[in-house]
Amino acid sequence: MNESVITVAMPKGRIFGDACRLLRDAGFDLPATFESTRKLILDLASEPFRFILAKPVDVPTYVEYGAADIGIAGKDVLLESGRDVYEMVDLGISKCHMAVAGLPGHSRNHPFLKIATKYPNIASDFYRRRGEQVDLIALNGSIELAPLVGLADAIVDIVSTGQTLRENGLVEIEKLMDVSSRLIVNPVSYRLKKPVIDGIVEKMIRATEGTKVGMD
Repeated sequence: MNESVITVAMPKGRIFGDACRLLRDAGFDLPATFESTRKLILDLASEPFRFILAKPVDVPTYVEYGAADIGIAGKDVLLESGRDVYEMVDLGISKCHMAVAGLPGHSRNHPFLKIATKYPNIASDFYRRRGEQVDLIALNGSIELAPLVGLADAIVDIVSTGQTLRENGLVEIEKLMDVSSRLIVNPVSYRLKKPVIDGIVEKMIRATEGTKVGMD
């Protein structure tokens, strides 16, 4: 690992814009074109940072294996992946929640429900703790389709505004947990670069607190 450069794994997509704004609030000099770039690796001229842009689900993997020193990942991704990383700060951005959803009139009063989800580990843990036996069907996208075509009785998925559920005639049945993005750190990087990473963590904590104050 290069001890003079901090490599940051950033999630492309929904979280990216919120993460960039928070990094700027924390005092990091990101270029104005940062959000519009198509590059996958970006080095900052103003600071010793390298950013790698990855799919949100892959960020914990890059951090765990040391390809990135730190990263920003959703709590849902962290729980599902179970990667060996340090979770340092709840950034309070890209808030949503995970829920069970299905067609109106969905009933849990019969055994062996079929549940479609992109989060089989989280869903399995949820139903196991409740003592319910379900048949989990792993899907990668368009989870809302599963109840509509009879593939599943219900789904476990991330809900933000609920608009996608409503547009497809589904209703939220039960909330599993709140989800927000977290700052994560590679354990080896933390030992080798602790003063620098601690400084980043402190800046992110202050920026997060400022955001919460501004929202009140």
